[in-house]
This record gives sequence, structure tokens and C-alpha cells, in this order.
Amino acid sequence: MSGFDVDLFVIGAGSGGVRAARMAASHGAKVMLAEEFRVGGTCVIRGCVPKKLYVYASRFSGEFDDAAGFGWHVPPATFDWATLVAAKEKEITRLEAIYAKTQANAGVDLVRSRAVLEDAHTVRLIADGRRIRAGTILIATGAHPYMPALPGVEHAISSNEVFDLPQQPEHIVIAGGGYIAVEFAGIFAGLGSKVTLAHRGDNILRGFDEDLRNAVRSAYEQRGIRLVLGQTITNIDRPGRHAVTLSGGEQLEADAVLLALGRTPNVAGLGLDKAGVALNAGGAIAVNASSQTSVAHIYAVGDVTDRVNLTPVAIREGHAFADSVFGGKPWLVDHANIATAVYSTPELGTVGLTETQARERHRVVDIYKTDFRPMKATLSGAADRMMMKIIVDGESDRVLGVHIAGEAAGEMAQLLGIAVKMGATKADFDATVAVHPTAAEELVTLRTRSARFVRS
Repeated sequence: MSGFDVDLFVIGAGSGGVRAARMAASHGAKVMLAEEFRVGGTCVIRGCVPKKLYVYASRFSGEFDDAAGFGWHVPPATFDWATLVAAKEKEITRLEAIYAKTQANAGVDLVRSRAVLEDAHTVRLIADGRRIRAGTILIATGAHPYMPALPGVEHAISSNEVFDLPQQPEHIVIAGGGYIAVEFAGIFAGLGSKVTLAHRGDNILRGFDEDLRNAVRSAYEQRGIRLVLGQTITNIDRPGRHAVTLSGGEQLEADAVLLALGRTPNVAGLGLDKAGVALNAGGAIAVNASSQTSVAHIYAVGDVTDRVNLTPVAIREGHAFADSVFGGKPWLVDHANIATAVYSTPELGTVGLTETQARERHRVVDIYKTDFRPMKATLSGAADRMMMKIIVDGESDRVLGVHIAGEAAGEMAQLLGIAVKMGATKADFDATVAVHPTAAEELVTLRTRSARFVRS
């Protein structure tokens, strides 16, 4: 574009930003990408990737126990926190280098600097003061952990710092009931820490299907994770061995306090007001279906828009933006029926409507549900269970949602996402030949209806 230094300036090299920058460059755009921390964003550096690595680590303790039932004689296992932290850091450093190289190979000018808007077309690089004029600007700055204003909050950590604790806590208190809190509770319990999870609600994982919520809650209580529901942390006293006060008056001694109470869009200090970019009522950047902000040539994708805060969603939003604006191939991201997983132990995999949502939106809803002991547990002696649930529109026979709790639930959800997205019916599931012996075969052999709900 004449009169501009670049066609596209991207602020934030997380999942959405790097995909948008690379795809725009592949369409012939001159692109500059600015990142103030590390390339890869929350997912790669301090989110999905290190989290999944820690989940793997935490599950070995159960595997060692299970092995005995299959004839293995495993000596008492020991775990070294420092080894895991170092291995994680090596892997995310490797991934960061790949992300940076990919951008360079695509012709993207990657700048290691914070970038702020000075007006609707001008971006200033804080590192060297340069001002870049851009025809189009994309904001992909993500979000950060919310830290409440409670006494002693300076002694707590967030999901940003939890991966790099100098020592594994003997006892960790976790505040929150969402997937981040629940996942870290499972991680630390599996690694041998004593875990207390405090949550203001009456159950964990709000927004998920009730049967999934109850499955994880029951399994966690059975594993010895203490769930303190209906209470919050009101005070954290002293560094080191903390004294944590709950709203019910109880005081706990803990080596670490993790606050996992949600995330807040990274909009502060970006100069959005100078550019005329509007925020929505929740404090996120307001966008339309094309990820366009209140300023026609400024767009935003990913968690900073607070639509569906998942890495693959940010990637698709970034890709759609680049194809639409620079590739001459406009398309929109469909935010319905997105499959997702919660890496608790047991793992959750889910796609489509919950039972509650289905009963609110459809006149007739059929429920197919099973709960069983997986084959592996018959020899291991483990108390593990699997729960599978299929929600069907009783009038059209279309599958509205599928929810799984148990081993490999996330892997199943990815494949189920295809079927649900395509509009598969229960008859389609029933017509599919099972893979035996697997847990997943229950999804195509589950023929007896558990319940039918008819709204008058």
C-alpha cells in the first residue's frame, strides 16, 4: 500500500498472530510482527504445551501402580521436579525457535519489542522508538491471569509462574474451579503433592455437562484431592510456608498458592483509545464476525476478543483474517460445535451442546449414557471409570453433543468433532461398525436410551 511502511502490522506473536502474519505474507503482503515476550504466546510458552507435558509426567505414578496387575515388578519410583522443569524449558525453547524460523522463512519481519498504537495507522516500537505506518493492523495480544485484590495476593502465583517453581510444593492450595485450576490440581496430585482446591461455586467446571463435572469431582475426591466448595481464599499470610485463610474461617498451611480465577484480555497500554478501537462490556476488543474492530482497517483475533478462548480458535481466526483481507478468499470462523478437552485425570473430551443447553433449545431431547470400568482396570485393579454420553435431538435424530470422561477422551473428541460438525445422526453412529476391544466402541454400540425429555 502506498504511503505505508508495511501492509500489515501484527501486535502479538501468539497462536493467532503468527498464523495471520505467515498467511498474509504468503499472499504477498509486507508484514511486520512484534512480540514483547517470547514467540509462541501463552499456548507454547506457558499454557497448552508445557501443561500437557506436566500432565504426562503426573500420570506416570498411576501407570507404575497399574503395571503390577499385569505382572511387572516396578521398584518404588521417585520424582525429580527440577528435571521436569528443565526438560520443559528445553522443549519450549526448541518450539520457540521453530516458530521464529517459520516467520522468517515466510518473509515476516519479526521484531522483539512491545508495540503500541499512536493513531489508527501508526505503531510505535518501545524497544527503539521507531514508528511504523501500516495499512492494516491486527491485534493478537491474548490475555493474562486475573489476580484479585485480596490481602497477601503478592505471595500467590498464577498459571504463568507455576511451571517454574524452584521446588515442588509439598502442599499446594489452588483457587478456582475452571479447567486451569482443575488441570493443575490433577497435575500436582499425580506428582505427589497434597492438593486443596477451593472454589466459590457448588461444583467445578461450570459450563461443562453436569455428568462430566460430577465424574471429575468424584474421581478427584477418590484420589485424595480435597475440594472445598462454596468458599474462597480471603487472605494469604507471609511468604514461604503460607497461612491461607478461607472464607469459612479455616486456615491452611501451604507451600504454594495458585490463583486460577480466569483471564483478562491484554488491552492495557496498547493505545486503543488513540486509534479509536472500542471495547465491549467485558473489557475485550469488540469485533464483528470478520474479526474487524470499530476501526475498519484494524482487526483483532484470539483471547483479546474473549470469544472462544482456545488456541485452535485463535489460529483459525488469524487464518480467516489473512485469507479474507489479503488472499481474496473471504471466509468466517464458525464458533459452534468446537471440540475441546480438559486434561484432568480423568480426562474430558466434549463437543456440542450440554444436556442443559439441549433441553433449553430443542423440544425433544434423547440421552444415551453409559458408565463402565475400562478393560485396563480389570487387571490393574484401579478404580478408574469411563463415562460416555450422547445427546440427540429426538425429532431430527441429529447428534447435538457428545461428552466423555476417561482415558484418551480428548483424542476421541477430536474425531467426534468431525461427525457432529457434519450433522451426523444417531442412526449414523449406530450404523458404524465398532473397533473392538476399545472404549470408544461404546459410542457406536450404545443403543438403549437412558432418558427422553419433552418440553411442552
